[in-house]
Amino acid sequence: MGECKIDHSKEDVKNKYESQLDHLPEDMKPLFQQFFLEEHTQEILNDVFHLLKKYDLASEDEKQNRNNRLYMVLKNT
Repeated sequence: MGECKIDHSKEDVKNKYESQLDHLPEDMKPLFQQFFLEEHTQEILNDVFHLLKKYDLASEDEKQNRNNRLYMVLKNT
């Protein structure tokens, strides 16, 4: 993924999450609920936003790669 110069708010991330909700693994959803209750650095918000961006259009390999990164962030924040 290319570098993005835009800082995404928690609201941006939440909206992107909701737009991809039907495409995400079920067991990831409670992790996101917890994620949104907490404060995060701008770097983490941007990273999660870009992992969710066009998630539904990603290949299965790419989705697996993104899932691994998302689980890493969601379980360690």
